[in-house]
Amino acid sequence: MKRRGAVLVLILMALYVASFAAMAAAQELGKAGGAGIGAGLLGVGAGIAIGFGAVGTGIAQSRIGGAAAGVVAERPEMFGIMLVLLVIPETLVIFGFVIAFFLYGKI
Repeated sequence: MKRRGAVLVLILMALYVASFAAMAAAQELGKAGGAGIGAGLLGVGAGIAIGFGAVGTGIAQSRIGGAAAGVVAERPEMFGIMLVLLVIPETLVIFGFVIAFFLYGKI
């Protein structure tokens, strides 16, 4: 049940960020030039993309890290595999960074 809630929260966060980006992009298209509220919303969207990505990564790594510590305590030869599994959630932050990079390019 907790897992479903976490997935639902992540999906809602992604939709929230996407709505900010779409709204900001729409406002930028309507302007003749200069930085306005659209540029500010793009900045907020970029910050949310990285921030929520980091929160999601932290939640995932805390659970994976706890399980990996237990596995490595019982079977030390599994350290390499557990390390790889612990690093995989970092892709969330990388995706957030890429989204922020593209949004920042529009400002």
